[in-house]
Amino acid sequence: MRGGTLILVLSAVLRVNAAELRVDHITVAGKDLANLRRMFADVGIPTEYGGKHSNGQTEMALSSFPDGSYLELIAPQPGADASSHYWWPFMAQQGGPCAWAIRAMNIATEARPLEAAGVDVRPTKSGRLRPDGVELRWEAANVGPGPQGSFFPFMIADETNRDLRAYPQGHPTTSSVSGVRFVVVGVRDLPGAIAKYRAAFGLGKPHFRDDWSLQARLAWFPGTPVVLATPAKGGTWLADRLDRLGEAPCAFVLGTTGSFHTGFALGTKWFSGEVLWLGATIDTPSPLGGMRLAVIRDK
Repeated sequence: MRGGTLILVLSAVLRVNAAELRVDHITVAGKDLANLRRMFADVGIPTEYGGKHSNGQTEMALSSFPDGSYLELIAPQPGADASSHYWWPFMAQQGGPCAWAIRAMNIATEARPLEAAGVDVRPTKSGRLRPDGVELRWEAANVGPGPQGSFFPFMIADETNRDLRAYPQGHPTTSSVSGVRFVVVGVRDLPGAIAKYRAAFGLGKPHFRDDWSLQARLAWFPGTPVVLATPAKGGTWLADRLDRLGEAPCAFVLGTTGSFHTGFALGTKWFSGEVLWLGATIDTPSPLGGMRLAVIRDK
């Protein structure tokens, strides 16, 4: 009986790793959607308008990729009061990266290992209306503390066809970006954050690296998109961001097959190749207004 219980627990953990850490989408927040779209077009990432959310507060655009993941740009609907939205601080401060989501087939089922590990999972129904009138519906679940998709990714399970949500035109928005490769989550206490991720998702020991371009100490869980980052010292952009916005995604890294061409202001060796930051330097203004977004060449 004891051995059977252990097998069930290990099976649940392996299922969490395989399914729940598959990136569904990443989210970038700002004050004005049209402005966000221009900024991302300037660094080689086109987007298409995705419509207004059913909350009456926000609207979005997206750039979808061949691997099924996509980049979401989110901002308040014109004239709407979005001050009660969980991502309002990121929108109001043009905070850029704010959240990420992982795919789920059935949230109630896939939440059980997380809840068994002591992680709170809170599901809600949501949706949006595409500009062409197609209604999209899904169930999302905040995982752990903080705003949705901040320290831990939130879960999303579609009630309508997922392709309708990810591919408004029936195909990826761009083929020069292959998909989302890394989500960099800013944290205050790196050992504590590592312990929480390992407990929640049954992860192995991370690999470490000091990254001078981010002025941070990084911990990556191999086989996952998760990179945790803590400031190398006080007074850095990441330390300031943590003070203003709390623990949440602070940078995203996208895969590219080589057809992606834009100006690279900063390059650095990373865990699995060279990361090229799009228009981002440590102190200099950029087309992305200081948001950290990078590409890494797929092998």
